[in-house]
Amino acid sequence: MHADFAVLERIEFDASADLWRAAPEDVRDAHATELREVAGAQCMTSRGIEPPALFRRAVGLGVTRESSEADLDAVLAHMRSRGLRYCVPVAASYKPSALGAWLEQRGFSRGYAWMKFAQPCDATLKAQTALEVRVVGREHGAAFGRVVAEGFGLPAAIASWVAALPGRPHWVCVMAFAGSAPAAAGAVYVVGEHAWLGFGATLPAFRRHGAQNALLARRLAEAAARGARTAVTETGEQLPDKPSNSYRNILRAGFHERYLRQNYLSPAP
Repeated sequence: MHADFAVLERIEFDASADLWRAAPEDVRDAHATELREVAGAQCMTSRGIEPPALFRRAVGLGVTRESSEADLDAVLAHMRSRGLRYCVPVAASYKPSALGAWLEQRGFSRGYAWMKFAQPCDATLKAQTALEVRVVGREHGAAFGRVVAEGFGLPAAIASWVAALPGRPHWVCVMAFAGSAPAAAGAVYVVGEHAWLGFGATLPAFRRHGAQNALLARRLAEAAARGARTAVTETGEQLPDKPSNSYRNILRAGFHERYLRQNYLSPAP
């Protein structure tokens, strides 16, 4: 069971690390984006882009092997040296089970947790939309980045960063169009038998047109065509005061809840 859990985590973290590797020079210069491996964790940092749970986090501690307090302290020292708040994600199956408690002892607080979902890539989905859905390459990179940034309400810097993904190895980027107008976007990262789905965003003017279900279906089909058997994705946990269309769309597409992962937020620097 732990091996299965570890694989589901690693495909997401591998995709995140490759996003950092893809950062264009202007983004690296303006926002000090850096990817560094420390004590078995992938430490991803940046400046001037929020929130920490996305843009400054140390992932992988306790996933494929049991981590020690020395490992944890080495990771925290690296992240702390950047002078900004950051996150360390921890799920119940991470090893050791005391990892979350160690973070709390060091002044970390629990943030907004994420639910991890999985399902077979060859699942048959019913998705109807009048929008045209297609795979896009580098020629649509700028439009892809703009839709993701605007759809999530992220800074403009994210547009040029995410624009580097269409056409990149292991990534399949899809978009929905209303005529010639970009309406929605999503990506899938595929390595071997596993795939991670992310960046599912729709521009406000085109919401409630079935775009995200159609994009989920297309990404699963594209992943299956490339040999992937299991797809994973995640979104914020369901809370009474946080309605989540993303959560509902993922369940509607046939994904199953696998486990909740807490985001531990560092103390203020």
